[in-house]
Amino acid sequence: MTEGPSRRRVLTMIGAVAGLPMLAGSTAAERGVALYQWRGSSLGSPSRLLLYHHDHRAAMRIIARCAAEIERLERIFALFRAESEIARLNRDGVLDGPSHDLLLVLGQAQRLSMLTGGAFDVTVQPLWELYAAHFFGQAAPAPEGPSDAAIEKALMHVDWREIDVAPGRVALARTGMGLTLNGIAQGYLTDRVARILRDHGCDRILCDMGRSEMRALGRHADGKAWQVGLADPRRPETIAVTLALQDRALCTSGGYGTPFEATGRHHHLFDPRTGRSAHHHLAVSVLAPSAMTADALSTALYILPGERGQQLLGAFPGTEALVTSADGAIWRLAS
Repeated sequence: MTEGPSRRRVLTMIGAVAGLPMLAGSTAAERGVALYQWRGSSLGSPSRLLLYHHDHRAAMRIIARCAAEIERLERIFALFRAESEIARLNRDGVLDGPSHDLLLVLGQAQRLSMLTGGAFDVTVQPLWELYAAHFFGQAAPAPEGPSDAAIEKALMHVDWREIDVAPGRVALARTGMGLTLNGIAQGYLTDRVARILRDHGCDRILCDMGRSEMRALGRHADGKAWQVGLADPRRPETIAVTLALQDRALCTSGGYGTPFEATGRHHHLFDPRTGRSAHHHLAVSVLAPSAMTADALSTALYILPGERGQQLLGAFPGTEALVTSADGAIWRLAS
């Protein structure tokens, strides 16, 4: 994958007449606090930061630190970077000297795989490659998707229990296996960026590190919580629900986000037990103390049938989920 315009990273300061203003006459304005916005990408997804700060140069330095951290984590988790840790592991089947970040994320992924009975599984990359080759690699792909035989062959390389994770080495048990951390690493990256901002004294921020991963600290300058809209999965250009977000993370998973074909029947959220795209729900949004938890749980809950969701959330205190069912109804689960 080559780097194009979507990977440009830009910093702007938003003034009182811009699209995200401070309220005129607010306490923040009286103190000379400005709202800064950084736009760029993280792990291939359009991203942005919003933060209030009273010192222009300090804000520039802090955001530069955040951009450097995104760059560092992409060298670990980005599949589109040929020399990233994850790309080398997939290519060679073994990675010596893995980073602490990779070990931490893999450890959390394995815990979730165990709790979900394998519904959450980071070894589904062979399924992604199979579906991509079927729908994007031929002029007239069969609309029913890959054959049962092709799926069964790919599933021979899908099993989270076949990842050997040790402090100095990560290995895949079988040739042909491959990992994707897209259902958890974006959340981890969001948490890392939020940590940098918090450690530098920023207490009013919104981290939007992907199409669906957000984390907020503190409030907007008007004294209210940050307002975040959830897309209607049946009409993604419209907002179905608006949520107040403060000192929490929000992540959404939905097959409508990355379909392989126009009907949306085949998409990127695979049930690793069947090799087919999951269709229990239209979308799942999770609120949690950390973005990594919200990211992974939204993926897991999307793949699991509804009756398993409440049980899973019980293992993660302080979490709740908004589940959009096939008829568009939204229901809430809480730990």
